[in-house]
Amino acid sequence: MNLTINSKLEIPVSEIQWRFSRSSGAGGQNVNKTDSRVEIVFNVSESKTLTQFQKHRISIQNEVKLINGCICIAVQNKRTQYKNRQLALSRLASTLRELLKPPPKKRRETIPTRSSQRKRIESKKKRGELKKNRQSKRDY
Repeated sequence: MNLTINSKLEIPVSEIQWRFSRSSGAGGQNVNKTDSRVEIVFNVSESKTLTQFQKHRISIQNEVKLINGCICIAVQNKRTQYKNRQLALSRLASTLRELLKPPPKKRRETIPTRSSQRKRIESKKKRGELKKNRQSKRDY
């Protein structure tokens, strides 16, 4: 079973390392004997499925903290190891999807048109007249 990131990229399970431990928090006596906490480690720098461009794109982004070239995700939200494994895989997939998205297009600055400048000035003058008419007319 491979982890599908998008239509062009699938990561084999052999490139994902799993670690299991006891999760913290409430859970009664069961928490003391089950390893329901899941940590997955995906080594970006040694991955054979990612291209050099994709590796570079992931490494330059600030949203994810790479630890020795690896993305680490730990999940202990659910009570069973199976559900935590599924949640961890979906988080890894969504993280990689976000990191590999193309950068947003830069906005090209434009100057306002003459008609829009004229409309803006007219609306300001109209507003000023309205406020001026509200004032009381007292002569001192």
